[in-house]
Amino acid sequence: MLMRSEPFTEVNRLAQQLFGATPTGTWSRPTAMPVDAIRNGDEFVIALDLPGVDPDAIDIDVERNVLTVRAERRPIDLGEHATVQLTERPLGVFSRQLFLGDALDTDRIDAAYDNGVLVLRIPIAEKAKPRKVNVVARQSGEQKVITG
Repeated sequence: MLMRSEPFTEVNRLAQQLFGATPTGTWSRPTAMPVDAIRNGDEFVIALDLPGVDPDAIDIDVERNVLTVRAERRPIDLGEHATVQLTERPLGVFSRQLFLGDALDTDRIDAAYDNGVLVLRIPIAEKAKPRKVNVVARQSGEQKVITG
């Protein structure tokens, strides 16, 4: 259902996680958007971790079976007298692309955001669901339908 074919993005993401460097050579913290993808009956469920992201800062697009999730984590406003002592939480825009198979009905995606987790539910397309085929048995001129 989910096709993973973004090798350069994955290499860059792994390098960033391992070495802390971005592709441009600047140093930063990892900016991962962890994802789980699960088939649950007649739907495909994708869960993405986006802690600290305002729901208004999440953008989801689907174009030609490519699902793109963009989210922006903004700094919290502590006032003008605040002095940063430690900062480890990555800020800025995060993006993740997932290549979806043709068996998913991308016109009926449902998105819900709760406790920092974005959950997308994508129904399996009717044409991709398993179905029974009736067998017609012909014996001496009469027909019987045998359901499978």
